Amino acid sequence: MRQKELRIALVCYGGVSLAVYMHGVTKEVWKLARASRAFHAAEEEQASGVEAVYLSLLRQIQKERTLRLRVLPDIITGASAGGINAVFLAQAIHSGHSLEPLTELWLKNADVERLVEPEARPWSPAARVYMRPIVWYLTRAPGNTVTETVAAETRNEVRQKISSLVRGRWFEPPFSGEGFSHLLHNALQAMGDTPAEAPLLPTRHPLDLLVTATDFRGRLETLRLNSPPRVEEAEHRMPIRFRANTPTVGGENLAQLCELTLAARATASFPGAFPPLRLAEIDEVCGDDWEGRDLFLRRVMPTHVDRGTVDHVSLVDGSVLNNAPFEGAIAALTVRPAQREVDRRFVYIDPSPKHARVEAGDAVKPVGFFAAIAGSLSAIPREQPIRDNLEVLEKQTREAEKLRRMVAALRPEVEAAVDKLFGRTLFLDRPNRKRLANWRSRAQQAAAEKAGYAFHSYAQAKLGGILDRLADLARRAANTPDMPSVPEIAERLRQEIDAHELGSLSAETGIGASSAAIAFFRDHDLAFRIRRLRLLARRLSRDWELDPDIADEGLEDARSAVYSALTLYFAKEDHGNLGPDFEGIAADVMENPGLFLSELAERRALRSADEAAEEALCEALDAMPRDLRRRVLLAYLGFPFYDVATLPLLRNEGLTEFDPVKVDRISPEDATAIREGGTAATLRGTEFFNFGAFFSRTYRENDYLWGRLHGAERMIDLVCSTVPGGYDQAECLAVKREAFLAICDEEEARDNCSAALLAALRQEIAAKLG
Repeated sequence: MRQKELRIALVCYGGVSLAVYMHGVTKEVWKLARASRAFHAAEEEQASGVEAVYLSLLRQIQKERTLRLRVLPDIITGASAGGINAVFLAQAIHSGHSLEPLTELWLKNADVERLVEPEARPWSPAARVYMRPIVWYLTRAPGNTVTETVAAETRNEVRQKISSLVRGRWFEPPFSGEGFSHLLHNALQAMGDTPAEAPLLPTRHPLDLLVTATDFRGRLETLRLNSPPRVEEAEHRMPIRFRANTPTVGGENLAQLCELTLAARATASFPGAFPPLRLAEIDEVCGDDWEGRDLFLRRVMPTHVDRGTVDHVSLVDGSVLNNAPFEGAIAALTVRPAQREVDRRFVYIDPSPKHARVEAGDAVKPVGFFAAIAGSLSAIPREQPIRDNLEVLEKQTREAEKLRRMVAALRPEVEAAVDKLFGRTLFLDRPNRKRLANWRSRAQQAAAEKAGYAFHSYAQAKLGGILDRLADLARRAANTPDMPSVPEIAERLRQEIDAHELGSLSAETGIGASSAAIAFFRDHDLAFRIRRLRLLARRLSRDWELDPDIADEGLEDARSAVYSALTLYFAKEDHGNLGPDFEGIAADVMENPGLFLSELAERRALRSADEAAEEALCEALDAMPRDLRRRVLLAYLGFPFYDVATLPLLRNEGLTEFDPVKVDRISPEDATAIREGGTAATLRGTEFFNFGAFFSRTYRENDYLWGRLHGAERMIDLVCSTVPGGYDQAECLAVKREAFLAICDEEEARDNCSAALLAALRQEIAAKLG
């Protein structure tokens, strides 16, 4: 039985009231993950509603394609109101609590009447009577937005709320920051009051959450130049990150609820609508319940802590600088275990992706005064980084494909060299750990000799990569604002090893590496070990899976051994496993680099990890048929030959998941199984500059339902697309129909949405899908 993980890195865009739609989508991510957990918990595990549809699909894929698939949403990022959805989804995944309280927050409480600051309301029906002509123009004049876009049954409600806002407080944010913080904190507490089931990720699997916030006043950070050597520049980005390993049982929070409240409130502090977030606001909401407050602030805003300016911090909406935090999701790819083959997807939710298109022959229209200001200050800065991040992912994928082709082209020559080196030795019945270690050393020496003078460029590339990673680890572990840059730390480490260890990388004989270089690589070259196992994992999971000449016997044991070894090495990349005092050692790396290197070598203990990894591999080899054992040894022992040839050309070491990253979008434009026309034909929250859903519960119910329906459609697309060779589209469409109807049944039972809306959707589903 082939096994695979569909890992989802979810990116939630900002979108003001379109967050209600995004909540519908994230609920389907949650539902699919719950179905996947049930699928892997026990064969007899049951589910209801749309989870039962997802569970049936997973079982059907197992039955028809002998593929046991697990869905793991393990990286969640968001900005603005999308950040709120990211915070709550990550908490539900980690804790095992229900996501349903967030539905109540959006449908019941995300309304202008509840969000408006009491002092910002009109003090009487006659307040600001002189504004009534403006109110009439906005809500009742011929061609006004309300009449043109609002359903007849909700027009009075929307007109009343617009009138209240226009006649309320001016030149101050109308919405209450403290009231919003209370809503978020109460919703998180309500989640905690729901029954705690098992977490949705495997035990010890890392879950990463990142939301963006903007430090309005900024903070001065030191930059190092050639001349002058140091300058101070303002930095306004303030990402708020959380990482936790999944617990064995449910009920454990991803982080302290006050920290999650701060993250959600800060990222959604829309300028002009909400006041900037001050730390005192969260202190007021949490009272004395904020355990670990100082440690959290030290981690999130270390510069302000060091300079005593924490109380001066004002945080505004994260989408001001980064509306789609792909970069944070990319950074979170490192240090991830791999228990089986991985299909990594970056999935981003964009509720309103269509932009104005200018065609040849169109009338030339000058950019207006206000349009130029709004676009320059808001729209363009938010949109451009999205393209940049997608191009980074595309480049990584191309690099992975290049590497794969190079390895395939080298394979015959490498296997011939290894076969010549060891001959019939590879057929030994019991390749024990000591024997395997000796073979590995011989293979590495042979690869160096065969490479000749090219080995020196390989050794330099290897050393440079190691030093860069060590420098980056030192910076992250120190967690202090005044740490030098990664290149500066790497250069200091190079000076240290040149002075005390590596006078030269070359062996005294001129062939291969020197004894000092070999010792340094054995203590610190973690990436080499991971690259070697990733190659072996790929061959076991992809190249040999369907080979008719290889029996299934031993394949699964070999995969388990390789992925267990990978997990062992991945744990060595996490500086959190190096002890509480390592932070001080890392912070002092420029003054005492020798201590940093020696302590790191001792605490990571890579040589001991090698023994454990190869012991597990030998046990798996012992259980394999001879032909499979020979192929595994050819790949494992042949890796130094591949590495010498490819590393100086392709520095593709950033990802610890060995497959290329694929990107998928979820938007109304992509989900057309029920209704064509995209955002304009389905969503109502786009009105009033994307604030529309805050004016009407009918709007919110509509957008929430379409979010669930579109989310279900795209989740089924993702699952079907990860099946090797594709999955029958007619079967996928039948599954979608079942999911759509199950969602309608669920919402009717929970009484979240109007019966008329659900009935109309059922009719539309039946008319389109039968």
